[in-house]
Amino acid sequence: MSNTETRPAEVRCAAGPHTQPAPDVEVLSPRSVPLGGPRGMTVRRTLPQRARSLIGAWCFADHYGPDDVSVTGGMDVAPHPHTGLQTVSWLFSGEIEHRDSLGTRALVRPGELNVMTGGHGISHSEVSTARTTVLHGVQLWVALPGTHRHAASAFQHHVPRPAPLGGGEARVFLGSLAGETSPVPTFTPLLGAEITLEPHAATTLAVDPDFEHGVLVDTGEITVAGQALGPAELGALRPGSTTLTLTNTAGSPARLLLLGGTPFGEEIVLWWNFLGASHDDIARARADWTAGRRFGEVEGYDGDPLPAPPLPNAALKPRSRPRY
Repeated sequence: MSNTETRPAEVRCAAGPHTQPAPDVEVLSPRSVPLGGPRGMTVRRTLPQRARSLIGAWCFADHYGPDDVSVTGGMDVAPHPHTGLQTVSWLFSGEIEHRDSLGTRALVRPGELNVMTGGHGISHSEVSTARTTVLHGVQLWVALPGTHRHAASAFQHHVPRPAPLGGGEARVFLGSLAGETSPVPTFTPLLGAEITLEPHAATTLAVDPDFEHGVLVDTGEITVAGQALGPAELGALRPGSTTLTLTNTAGSPARLLLLGGTPFGEEIVLWWNFLGASHDDIARARADWTAGRRFGEVEGYDGDPLPAPPLPNAALKPRSRPRY
């Protein structure tokens, strides 16, 4: 999905010292962001924020729905560019057609992972299909490290099998958890999994102590490390723990995404759909998109590509982030 805000906020991220100890669980509340394009839709954005820009290499999280498409119009995002990052699409309900400048035409369906590597530059469109009645899911982005920021563009699809947990199950779409390992390669150590819990159920998971973790709640009431999290909230946990206990305190089933990764120490600038190391990287990507260079063309979409918004008047600079 594109960050189709007409005035996208500058997001600056860098390694840096912190001034006070971080809490066991940092609660990030979402902000509502209206996206433009032929069909507008509103998403709940928990990453990035000024309080925290990344969890591992996860640098962007939009959570949307459940939306009745007969009322909202569904999703129709015109061709737009990406560079320096990967997009990770995960649906709970509905269906989205993906087309990209590699010639890929694929469907995003519930429980199926679609990963697109922007690398040096790619463009794509996303349109909910006529079969979709309720659209509900998340769009995640992963920052590529400097050594791989200009990697070749690529598209990968994977259907993870459900792994039983005490009181629920997991679908591991990136990394390893609960005895399951995704075959999809990553450029930094990552974890991504959908976890469902039965009413009043709890499960304890073995996790990598070198990872930061994020718990993004979709439905239910979740408690982690003594902290309650409600729907659409994201709880960020620092490295150090070898286990993670998730408890559904509600009388109905709960669903969440568990994200993780080693702390991402490089300076990055994220603006609109571009990720780079500096203002010049972003300005160059914007100029290339505007001039029709680098990002290729998306065939089969009925409409014009999205224009890039104007750059801010001030230079984009990295923002400091906590270091543990």
